[in-house]
Amino acid sequence: MPLIRASQLIRPLRRPERPEQSRRPPLIRELLLVSVLYLAYKLGRRAANGQFHDAYENAERVWDLERALRLPSEAAVQDLVLHSEALIRFINVYYATVHFPATVAFLIWMYWRRPGFYVWVRWVITWLTGAALVLHLLVPLAPPRLFRPLRMIDTGLVYGPAVYDKPDPDSMANQFAAMPSLHVGWSVLIAVGLIVATRSRWRWLWLAHPLITVTAVVATAHHYWMDGLVACAILGAVLFFLRPPRRSAPQATGGRRRSADGTPTTVPTTEVTGPDAVPEIGTVGPGALREGRAATELAGPEARLAPKDG
Repeated sequence: MPLIRASQLIRPLRRPERPEQSRRPPLIRELLLVSVLYLAYKLGRRAANGQFHDAYENAERVWDLERALRLPSEAAVQDLVLHSEALIRFINVYYATVHFPATVAFLIWMYWRRPGFYVWVRWVITWLTGAALVLHLLVPLAPPRLFRPLRMIDTGLVYGPAVYDKPDPDSMANQFAAMPSLHVGWSVLIAVGLIVATRSRWRWLWLAHPLITVTAVVATAHHYWMDGLVACAILGAVLFFLRPPRRSAPQATGGRRRSADGTPTTVPTTEVTGPDAVPEIGTVGPGALREGRAATELAGPEARLAPKDG
């Protein structure tokens, strides 16, 4: 019977592939996929347009719910911001120009620099946007600037730049798709994605983006507090089911440890640190390692194992 050495019992693994080093999905496929998803979302918003009566009734319900929850008044926030014309102009520009370009830039950067995380982000934003579209269809909502009892102004029309004209049921821009706020949802996702996918000590500053966005959507009278809270709740639910890929610890790079005598040894691992990092099949557990070590000690020049007759 041929001697089986411990080295033959253990099949070493490839070094786990970190998410930022994972293979990028095909670019053309991703462009087509994202474009189709965005087009479907825009057409869905268009289909939900024109529900004026329901939108105003829902606005009254949301306002009453916020007062019952003791949330601050959106009108009070706008009055505070209107004390500075420079500030309100900055907020208007931020609302009108940062939301969509920032999301596109975020996806491009993730695709190019963190492909393993990009796949996770793409699925998260898909489910978040899909859930938002369902609520747009089911819960049309007049924003504060169109809900007259609040007496809030459209700061874009007064100070510029203006984002919307008067509500039009035939317009591609559905002004009653306020619940939930994707301005808030996407901005929080950008911050979370960059914090998870990077290691810089300054990465927490990305939280400034959703904070400014929340202030902008409320002060400009485009959204209620509840719109942002619902968006964050949906995002939290999606993140609960779609966890980000695990990152390997810096000190574990190479999968090397030291034995009792101080010599470095390679230790098999089954940790998957990215969606494309798949361990090889055929690894053995600690019990098999001990058995292999014992077999090696017995198989010396003086000891030979031979099958017994009978």
